[in-house]
Amino acid sequence: MLTLSDDNDDDVSLFDAEEDTGRGKSKKNKIKHPVASFFHLFFRMSAILVYLLCELLSSSFIACMVTIILFLSADFWTVKNITGRLMVGLRWWNQVDDDGKSHWVFESRKGNSKQLVSDSESRIFWLGLVVCPVIWVFFVFSTLFSFKIKWLAVVIMGVVLQGANLYGYVRCKVGSRTNLKNMATNYFGRQFLKQAMTKQEES
Repeated sequence: MLTLSDDNDDDVSLFDAEEDTGRGKSKKNKIKHPVASFFHLFFRMSAILVYLLCELLSSSFIACMVTIILFLSADFWTVKNITGRLMVGLRWWNQVDDDGKSHWVFESRKGNSKQLVSDSESRIFWLGLVVCPVIWVFFVFSTLFSFKIKWLAVVIMGVVLQGANLYGYVRCKVGSRTNLKNMATNYFGRQFLKQAMTKQEES
């Protein structure tokens, strides 16, 4: 049995050192974790570059496919377990209780702990998290339209692995699924109202 748990009311203690209040006094635009920021983009961009340049890098489809899958897997593990916690104070995971029930847990920092998050790192994190899955979705359609069916499994894996991290961290950031639906409803409602007012002013 699968259940979802949103632990957004509790602070996330990532590492004891991270909770040091002295870190909160540093500049918000400073990159505090340059290594994490680098690898947050390195694996996912490497997978995309290998896919685009595979015909130039190697004549072996198997070698290119394995390399891309390795980069995607390394990216999934790194983003899920390291960069999300260090760069934006978010984490999600699955745990099984004593009854054998599977729980998905989504957590985010609250209150003063948010001051530990760097604005620069946050922009890098969300930019890489959102843009790369969109690129893989584009690859899916391009693969279908160009009839390169042998690449279909690879690009779908890119969408699934990077889309899973995107969904998990959006749930951490926004909150429960109800809040996510409410946010989408409010957004489209504002857009509809804005268009209606624009048309009214034009008339």
